Amino acid sequence: MKKHRIACCGLALLAAAAAFPQPRTLTLREAVNLALRQSPDVLLSQLDQQQAAARVRMAEDPFYPKVFAGSGLAYSSGFPMSIEGSAPSIMQARAVASVYDRQKKLQLAQTREEQRSVGLGAEEKREQAIYRVVEIFLDAERKQRLAGIATRQVESAAKLQAVVKARVQEGRELPIELTRAELELAKARQRTDGLVADVDYAEGSLAMVLGLEPGQRARPATEDRMAPLIPVSAEAAVTQALADNREIRRLQSSLLAKNLEVKSNQASRYPRLDLVAQYGLFAKFNNYEDFFQKFQRHNGQIGVALEIPVLAGPGRGAAVSSSQAEAARLQVQMNTARSRISLEAGKSFQDLTRAESARQVARLDLDLARENLTMLLALLEEGRASLQQVEQARVAESEKWMLYFDAQHHVELASFQLLDRTGGLLAALR
Repeated sequence: MKKHRIACCGLALLAAAAAFPQPRTLTLREAVNLALRQSPDVLLSQLDQQQAAARVRMAEDPFYPKVFAGSGLAYSSGFPMSIEGSAPSIMQARAVASVYDRQKKLQLAQTREEQRSVGLGAEEKREQAIYRVVEIFLDAERKQRLAGIATRQVESAAKLQAVVKARVQEGRELPIELTRAELELAKARQRTDGLVADVDYAEGSLAMVLGLEPGQRARPATEDRMAPLIPVSAEAAVTQALADNREIRRLQSSLLAKNLEVKSNQASRYPRLDLVAQYGLFAKFNNYEDFFQKFQRHNGQIGVALEIPVLAGPGRGAAVSSSQAEAARLQVQMNTARSRISLEAGKSFQDLTRAESARQVARLDLDLARENLTMLLALLEEGRASLQQVEQARVAESEKWMLYFDAQHHVELASFQLLDRTGGLLAALR
């Protein structure tokens, strides 16, 4: 019976392992490269580009010759009436090609410019997706480190609780000190449980933005990363952010497309000219000989179809006004974007400067805690310090490590945010 239970437990563990696959461990660069291939946001932006290319082909369609072939076969009793606008025939063919249509030409130019705008928007979305991956990756990495430190804090708090309990039993400490030690141990365990749950959520979020399978986890690998190259000053950051900003270029492209739309709506008053050719194979049973002087089996014609708008109605003017209002709105958005991008680039540089200052303070604070622990360990060997003091110093050192990792996280995140603002994020990561 015991062996049977052990076998059942083994099978249960195997089933649990299959249900919860091991996290996929990735470096930051590997995560970025994976996101570029299969991130949902990147894939959606690629679909937008495909749709824009299809719209261009649709706009080009009127300028390609089209040939239609079919039959208007019918038996006529009396005068041979038309079938869908054509005389009854055994076989008929028709070819049409646009020769001159200024409105459609401008619509084609507008669609091509919109395709360019969509391409710039796709690049912009791709960079946003990569920054999102970096943000979640660094957060998961930070929580992973904090969870490791919290686990060691639980060990130290447990040792401290055991020491205090022994001292209370010996009558060398008040019972309230044991309660205080147990409270600190409970707090440490609570913090560890919370951080472990945060790590699991962060790994799931990272897997989601990387486009991994549902239920899979992505775990940051332990690595030493070089600090990325960043602008040397706030002014340089602002200049670099405005130099080749994709958002501004996208708005410029959208504005150009909207101006072409204005011209296209205005061009609806121009005439349109199409080249038309058609052929028909007639039959005698349609009574052509009875109503026409001469019957001819093979018939064809080629010519042009000219259409001149005479009275267009109020729709054209309304369309022009609407397009002009949209163009004015895009111009305002572009001016606002320039100001916002300049402001955000300068602020990102200042945030990085403050984060580096905070990291320096956290590092000095950590060094002080480590020196204090080293000193207490030396005093413990000499019998001049208690184990309780040493464990309290270990807990304090762990707290300083947490603060330092937080400061380090903010510095790295601020660096990548500045690179994202200045357009150099993807180059720095690849």
